Amino acid sequence: MDFKGKVAIVTGAGQGIGLEICKQLVANGANVLLNDLDATLTKEAVAEVDGNKGHCIGLAGDSSDMQVIQQMVETAVTEFGKLDVVVANAGITLFGEFLTYTPESFFEVMKVNLGGSFFLAQAAANLMKKQGSGGSILFMSSVTGHQAHENLAAYGMSKAALEMLAKNLVIELSPYRINVNTVAPGATLTERTLKDKDYFGTWENITPLGRPASVNDIAQAVLFLVSDNAKHITGQSLVIDGGWTSVSPSPYKN
Repeated sequence: MDFKGKVAIVTGAGQGIGLEICKQLVANGANVLLNDLDATLTKEAVAEVDGNKGHCIGLAGDSSDMQVIQQMVETAVTEFGKLDVVVANAGITLFGEFLTYTPESFFEVMKVNLGGSFFLAQAAANLMKKQGSGGSILFMSSVTGHQAHENLAAYGMSKAALEMLAKNLVIELSPYRINVNTVAPGATLTERTLKDKDYFGTWENITPLGRPASVNDIAQAVLFLVSDNAKHITGQSLVIDGGWTSVSPSPYKN
């Protein structure tokens, strides 16, 4: 997949899936604006990604903040001349039982997972419309948007909503040759999940393909969906879970 001359924004990319997406985009020739809430992670990630076939710059900040969203879009254009691809990867997970879940947790999840994705897509789409050359927008969903998961009612709700957003935007953005899709990862080995010493073993046992996903598994699917090879694919959600949602065994011990 050739991204030479393409310009992308990837949010929540200081580590994990987002960082790997940036690495793969730059390795295939793209110029990337890498965003993360953590300024230190942003700086370290840019140093790790930049200098291959493409270039990477960083912009730290809250990806659900309207000023930061506008700044990301403007900076991409100022530094690289245009914007072709947006990957709204930033999201937060706040576990909690439904009966005691707090309004503070609920609205924080919705603000980041839904609000940040919605308004970044809006800002990017308006620019892409003005540019007149089309573009690609990708939202990061989750298998929890397809299959109920313990203590993740709010999170799963937000991820399912992103998939509906992608479908709805087909109506409004297709006339401008902007395709919109969603990737829904299952269990994935990241810095966060590997803090749980039982994580790999649990998901190895209950994933039909015999292992949880790597960040590269997710990144390669993202790259395809935002590449020119997928220009006739829009409004779709691709589940990447080694077959888990087909059988859905619980990761929790009874």
